[in-house]
Amino acid sequence: MKKIITLFVLFFVLTTTLVNAQDGWRFIADKWVAFGVDHDVIITGNTNDDFRKLKLRVTDGPLKMYDMKVYFDNGTIQDVSIRSRIPQGGESRVIDLDGGLRHIKRIEFWYETKGFRKGRSRVAVWGFK
Repeated sequence: MKKIITLFVLFFVLTTTLVNAQDGWRFIADKWVAFGVDHDVIITGNTNDDFRKLKLRVTDGPLKMYDMKVYFDNGTIQDVSIRSRIPQGGESRVIDLDGGLRHIKRIEFWYETKGFRKGRSRVAVWGFK
């Protein structure tokens, strides 16, 4: 059963990635977030891409996203107030990055899953050039 679920998740991620890559959005990184009110960091890894816009996609449970800080490779930080509930399978508004094309080092965010049935969500960050 675990193998079937793993294959289904892998298929979903790959097809979602291919569909969104066609419309200009590219997957950057993701993070599983735990139950409750919390704060997490997504390290963007070795991506060599620069982006103009970001959006967050939430799967496996709804999420209340409060705030987010985007850290760039030149040392600057952009504070973003999200303040919205993102349903399971939904996404945030499009977030324009200050200064045009930017290289992202990491993203810090504050959220709440408290009171939701599953208590866990997957937050994926997508970028647009």
